Amino acid sequence: MGRVTVLRDLIGIIKDKASQGKAALVSIPKTLSLHLALLRATTHDPFTPPDPKHLAALLSFGFSSRATASTAIEALMDRLQTTRDASVSIKCLITVHHIIKRGSFILQDQLSVYPSAGGRNYLKLSNFRDNTTPLTWELSSWVRWYALYLENLLSTSRVLGYFLCSTASGVDKDKEKKVTSLINSELLKEINSLVNLLEQISKRPDSSHANGNILVDEVLGLVGEDYLSSINEVSIRVKEFRERLSCLSFVDSFELVCALKRLEDCKERLLSLSQRKKVLIEAIWVLISEIKDQVGNGKVYREEGRLLTMGSRKMVSESARFGERALNHSHDSVKFSSGRFLSYESVLESCA
Repeated sequence: MGRVTVLRDLIGIIKDKASQGKAALVSIPKTLSLHLALLRATTHDPFTPPDPKHLAALLSFGFSSRATASTAIEALMDRLQTTRDASVSIKCLITVHHIIKRGSFILQDQLSVYPSAGGRNYLKLSNFRDNTTPLTWELSSWVRWYALYLENLLSTSRVLGYFLCSTASGVDKDKEKKVTSLINSELLKEINSLVNLLEQISKRPDSSHANGNILVDEVLGLVGEDYLSSINEVSIRVKEFRERLSCLSFVDSFELVCALKRLEDCKERLLSLSQRKKVLIEAIWVLISEIKDQVGNGKVYREEGRLLTMGSRKMVSESARFGERALNHSHDSVKFSSGRFLSYESVLESCA
């Protein structure tokens, strides 16, 4: 097995050199540096993450023209789709992740075209397999999971209207101001999208051969940062719903409780991902649990001695149905940006 690994590594080095030589021969001078930077950032070495210097060189093409940025994304996606090497695939995905987190606007914009514009989904790698060695076999499961995670990250970013986890996504105060202007259905859509992303994080692979692998550690480090950002985004929206509790409809309350319950179900797996900001994160989880219980308890009714819960549509009391109808017909109650801006009389009118 040791000889096979050494031979494979040697072949990988030869392939890297050959690819760089081919790029030097066939590339036009304008794109030569782009292709060389990409090849150097995504080598076949399974024990070396992308060199920050080569990543920076690749990201620098986002500060040029839109055409150049488009060429850079196209070259990256083509390499991701044509390789059958697990190490190269993970490094391509790490590069995509760096573009989302700290790439220029023009580079992020070109990346967001895939697949939202109806074109090919370059992150669809559900059939990826590299069975060369036990390590590459297990790295393949990380490739499949990581590609799906990044697809979810891009999808959630589209729902939020900005690149989640990006260094240019704005400060919390700006996000809080935006959140207060959303109607309940939009706010629920954002929370559900964030929960989907966090659920995907919790589904990361468990593998023995890949444990301690530097590529896997690099991926976990990037995803761990995303987890902290995502759970903070959830807390901003949960706090906003806390201001609207008195005016939530039956349906909105039910959907909110379901989303928060799904989030709590993957809490342990998420907590094991990162120990950073431990006190702050624990406080956010306490908040999520409290709001879930408050909303759930607030929508439980008693009628003729029977306990009626949100899970039984037939057993909902007339008072609950009346409240839901009133909220559905009260356009003002839906359009209010936040309960904190309503007068006492307005709240009574919208909930009557």
